[in-house]
Amino acid sequence: MATISNSSSKYKNLISQSSLLRSGSPAVYQLRPQEQKFGTLTRKTVGEKNQKKTNKTILLVGETGAGKSTLINSLFSYTIGVKFDHNIWFEIVERENRCQSESQTSDVIVYEIFGFEGETLPYSLTIIDTPGFNNTRGIEHDERVKQRLLDLFRSEDGVHELNAVGLVMKATDNRVSDRLMYVFNSVTSLFGKDLENKIVALITHSDGRTPQNALQALETAKINCVRNEKNQPVHFLFDNCQHEERTDEEESYLKTADKTTMTGMSQFTDFVEKTSPQKLDKTVNVLNNRIRLTACIQNLQDRIKLIELKQTEIKQTQEALKKHEEKMKKNKKFTVEVDEPYKDKEPIDGGMWGLVFYEAALTCSVCEENCHYPGCTMAWIPGHCEVMKKGRCTSCSGKCPVSAHVKEKWIYVTKTRKVVKTLEDVKAKYEKNKAESEKNLSLLETLEEIMETLKTEKNQLLEEAYQHVVSLEQIALNVDSVSTYVHLDFLIQRMKEKGDTEKVWNLEEMERRVDEGTRAGLRHMFGKQLRNEARDQTVV
Repeated sequence: MATISNSSSKYKNLISQSSLLRSGSPAVYQLRPQEQKFGTLTRKTVGEKNQKKTNKTILLVGETGAGKSTLINSLFSYTIGVKFDHNIWFEIVERENRCQSESQTSDVIVYEIFGFEGETLPYSLTIIDTPGFNNTRGIEHDERVKQRLLDLFRSEDGVHELNAVGLVMKATDNRVSDRLMYVFNSVTSLFGKDLENKIVALITHSDGRTPQNALQALETAKINCVRNEKNQPVHFLFDNCQHEERTDEEESYLKTADKTTMTGMSQFTDFVEKTSPQKLDKTVNVLNNRIRLTACIQNLQDRIKLIELKQTEIKQTQEALKKHEEKMKKNKKFTVEVDEPYKDKEPIDGGMWGLVFYEAALTCSVCEENCHYPGCTMAWIPGHCEVMKKGRCTSCSGKCPVSAHVKEKWIYVTKTRKVVKTLEDVKAKYEKNKAESEKNLSLLETLEEIMETLKTEKNQLLEEAYQHVVSLEQIALNVDSVSTYVHLDFLIQRMKEKGDTEKVWNLEEMERRVDEGTRAGLRHMFGKQLRNEARDQTVV
C-alpha cells in the first residue's frame, strides 16, 4: 500500500483553505474556494487571475450519476499537479448530503482555477457545471436553468467564450437516453452551429478499452461533435477512482485506474489547449433575436386562443338566438347563457437574485398581454427587455411604447365564466360600435359580421406567427431545438383549420426534419410533464 509522502508541504496553502474529509491513503480535503453569487449563478474561485496568462473554458453537460462532479474534482487535482504517489486528493465540488433525486440544483456553477499555470497545464482553467437540468420541479424549471446559462453568457461578469463542451457519459452507456438528449438539446440550442467543433465525449467509469457501447450510442443519437481520423466521435477516457481508499487489495487496480485517468486528462487538456475559443458575443446577439421571436410567437398564440374563445361565445349566442327566436318575440326578458372570456392576473414565481437578475413577467397594461414570459431575467426595467426595440414592444398587439409596460411577478391569464345575458345585454355588447352602414342589420347579421372580423384577425395572427417560426428556423442555432418544435403542432392544427395546405406542408416538413435527438428530448419533456401532472393530482 502506498505511504504518505511529504507532498503535504507542497499543498500547504490549499490545505489551509480546506476541510479534512478523510485521513488515510489518500487524505481527502474539501476545498473552500472563494464564492461569489451573482443572480442564481455561483462562481467558485481558487487563486488569483493573472490577466497576462491564458485561460481556457470548458462547459460540462451530463446526466446525474454520470460522474461529472468527480470529473471536475479530477480536473482540479490534475491542474494543480496532484499525482498518485502524493497520496492526497482535493475536492472542489461540494459533496451533497441529500439523496441523489434531491441533489440537483438550479444553480449554474462556474469553477475558476488560477495560479497553477506550469504545474501541469500552461493555462488557467474555468469549468462551467450545468447540474440543474431535469429537476423534478418541471419543464418550466428546466427552461429557467437554460435561461440562467444564457444569462451567464450575457452578463458583464459572466463567461464570454468557450474552448470545449464535454458531454459526460458512462463507458457502459449503450444508448443516449431520452433524458440525456433532452439535456443536451437544451444546451446546444443556446449556441451557434460552429460549436460542433468544440463538442467531445468524456467517458467515465472506463476500464481503458475502447468504449464501444458509448460510441455506438453517440452514433445512434446522431450527436454532432468533433470526429477523429476514423470518423469516430473524439472521446477521452477516465476512471476517476483517485479519491478511493487505497487498501492492499485495491492498490494495483487503483494504480491502473489512475493511469487511465491521467492519460485521459493529458489528451483532453491537450485538445483544449489546441482549440481556439469560440466568442459568444455573436451567439448572444442571435439568442436575443431568438428570445424576441419566441416571445412574439407565445404572445400570438395567446391572442389566437382569446379570439377562439370570443368566437365560441358568439356561436353560443347565435345558436341560442336561432333556437329561441319565437320566444324572444314574446318574452323581452329572454336570456342566454354563454362562456364569456375575460382577462385575469395570476401570480408567478420569481424575484430578485443578487444584483444582476430579476425574474418576472413583462406585460403591457394597455393591451393586457404577456410580452415576455417566461425567461425575462436580465432586464430590471421594461426598457431593457429583449422584446423592446427602438422604444417600442415587438411582442404586444399594439406595439406599445415602453411606458405602457411593467415587469412584475404576475401574468395575464385568459379565463372563461358562465354569464347569463338578456337580449338587451347582447345588443348593447355587439351593436354599440355599429358603423352607419350596418345600422339596419339584424342582431344575427351583426354577429356574423363580427365573426368574419375575428376570423380575419385570427388569420392575420396565424400568418404573423408562421413568419416568426420560419425566421426562427433560419437563425444560426440548433434549429431543431425542443423550444422551437413545441410551436409547430399549434400552428399546423390552426393552418389545417384555415385550409392553407402550402403552409401546413412547410410546417410538417419542419417537423419531419427534426432529428432523433430532439424527438427523444420531446418524449422525455412531455413524459415528464405527464408524470408531474399525475403527481400533482395525487397530492390533491
